[in-house]
Amino acid sequence: MTHHQTTDEAAPPPLPARQRTLRFSGTGRGARLARRLAVEQFSEWTGLPHDSGAARAVALVTAELASNAVRHGSLPGRDFRLTLLLPPHAFRVEVTDTRPERLPPHTAPRPADETTGRGLLLVQAYADRWGCTVRDAYTKTVWAEILTDSRAPVSADEQARRAV
Repeated sequence: MTHHQTTDEAAPPPLPARQRTLRFSGTGRGARLARRLAVEQFSEWTGLPHDSGAARAVALVTAELASNAVRHGSLPGRDFRLTLLLPPHAFRVEVTDTRPERLPPHTAPRPADETTGRGLLLVQAYADRWGCTVRDAYTKTVWAEILTDSRAPVSADEQARRAV
């Protein structure tokens, strides 16, 4: 019997961390790295594959929030912060930038025929909840939650794939 086996009964192994925070450069490269990290962490924590509907939603939501932080929320030389959390039944993505005076609208705008400006529409469509929090005079955090349990709504594509 090894030492690990004898101590297992006395104390269960610690649970894996369910929060991760990293800083990224306020550039397009930083936004891409944030998206990739979010999907990796989502798959590791939930056990769902990278190509699942929820993982795709995490990728899209993180990409939009991070690119908005780079485009609208950063000052020269300032990074943005990505925080990933796994509360019960959801995966939460938080992006904190340095422009608290530039708040997103309460509802996503609906551009007519423009090729840009649809990011918050996508966040609204793919996230189950989203919002913005200003905790101090220097930063704001835009967050979104994607459901991870069986009660989560399933997209038509995911339903078709499961039926096969």
